[in-house]
Amino acid sequence: MTTSIGFIGLGTMGYAMAANLLSKGFEVTVYNRTAAKAEQLRELGAAIAATPAEAARGRSIVITMVSNDDSIRDVYDGETGIFSAVSEGTVIVDSSTISPDLARRLAADAADRGAVFLDAPVTGSKPAAEAGMLVFMVGGSAKAALAVEPVLLAMGRKVIPMGPSGSGAVAKLAHNTVVGINTAALMEGFAIAAKGGIDGGSFLELIQSGGAASKAAELKGSKLLDQDYSVQFALELMLKDLRLSSVLSDKLGVPTPLLEAAKSLYQVGDTAGHGQLDLSAVAKVYEQWIGRAIGEAKS
Repeated sequence: MTTSIGFIGLGTMGYAMAANLLSKGFEVTVYNRTAAKAEQLRELGAAIAATPAEAARGRSIVITMVSNDDSIRDVYDGETGIFSAVSEGTVIVDSSTISPDLARRLAADAADRGAVFLDAPVTGSKPAAEAGMLVFMVGGSAKAALAVEPVLLAMGRKVIPMGPSGSGAVAKLAHNTVVGINTAALMEGFAIAAKGGIDGGSFLELIQSGGAASKAAELKGSKLLDQDYSVQFALELMLKDLRLSSVLSDKLGVPTPLLEAAKSLYQVGDTAGHGQLDLSAVAKVYEQWIGRAIGEAKS
């Protein structure tokens, strides 16, 4: 029997994830607020729903991938929301980055309807989504996570159980705190090198060869030198995640001076109009400060 999937949210990540499910032979019904993105998947075999409820009704698995807490409430609640249509036994997988409190509320609401909710955000930006190489961090029922693992592995390379409901959301915020800080640190180092007259290509070679090597350098270094800020993960979304992490750390009583500094830096970038560029566009803030483009520091 073919697994029927409802997929809601076809942004930078969601579109690629849904396309991978279709390419692996799954029966997928999609919904997106901007209908044109959904229509693009029709050619790959997707059915198109007019509402989140229609996408969820009768499906064994429902996957959501939207931008923030408000968007999640829009697609889950109300007369045309997911919760108006899910059946007993439906497994709902949310791969968005949302607050742990909201994830726990959704799990409770799903349980009231006989469904199961997993908070299963991902790590890996647009290239990983397109290649089906995402890593899922899953909060909620271990049994349900195991049941949907073949579906998740059609979109990714690894599924890591994190604990009870909300644990996936906590793990994602902690993870993206590291990503945000690492990317900011990379740009700061490049700014120092550029202002000091160091060739950017040589400096990137040094970074990748020494103790400063990182995934940020691997993914963003060459793009930075080419001044390519095409979106893999938007600066405004990183800022949103850092804000959520800041709220969480306050609740947990964890001091986070590096998080707060990075959050302020991305806020400057967003205010300067770079929010819809890649998060590496935080380099533009440093370029304003040092008076030259980092990408020009090349032989």
